[in-house]
Amino acid sequence: MNLFNLSGRAALVTGGSSGIGLGIATGLAKAGAAVVIAARDLSGAETAVEGLRKLGGTASAISADVTAPEAAGRMVAETVARYGRLDILVNNAGGIIRKRPEDLSDAEWEHTLNWCLSSAFRCCKAAYPEFRKLGGGKILNNGSLAALFGAPFTAAYGAAKGGLVQMTKSLAVAWAKDNIQVNCFLPGWIETRQTANLKTDVPGMYEHIVERCPMGRFGTGADFEGIAVFLASQASNFVTGTAIPVDGGFSTAQ
Repeated sequence: MNLFNLSGRAALVTGGSSGIGLGIATGLAKAGAAVVIAARDLSGAETAVEGLRKLGGTASAISADVTAPEAAGRMVAETVARYGRLDILVNNAGGIIRKRPEDLSDAEWEHTLNWCLSSAFRCCKAAYPEFRKLGGGKILNNGSLAALFGAPFTAAYGAAKGGLVQMTKSLAVAWAKDNIQVNCFLPGWIETRQTANLKTDVPGMYEHIVERCPMGRFGTGADFEGIAVFLASQASNFVTGTAIPVDGGFSTAQ
């Protein structure tokens, strides 16, 4: 038996058109899962799907804005309509507004919490009935090292990601009897569109991060293929409620 084989499984990955989300979708597709990539930019999602198909994977794209309350139910329903089931939910969509707390507006605070936390909760609730029909399921939540560390420009983002970790634990306990495993991964510094301008916007910051990181580099989307397959497969059937750093050792370094 191959514990990491995802053949016959269907996965929904929010924000899966680039960066970490695309790395996750790629790993799941390589392991045999049919993958639905949901993103606000449909053309970007379709480009990502084309890449997965070239690798021999089964994939399709849908347009969705996770901040819209009705999006969760629609994404789950479309995944089931296309592949007849939903086995794996990856809550990857989210983003950051970098401002000092005194400069954050109420609207920006609420938007960040909705984007990074509330949307994930709605997706989990929407997926739950489908998982129960199948006798189990896997939920992967994209957290952040911001859930562990404080930073002057990430008050709303850190609050949302810290909440996501605690939500992961609560859902893991609530749904363990339904054979649903809920886990969180905590990305460190990763090469994404959100960090692309770091070298120019904050002089010396990129070099400082690389120097502090034991592995001496930023992560890439490809670094999330393995953790995704592990948490989505039978290999993690007795792993639930965890928050696993994927950071090249950054969070352990002095």
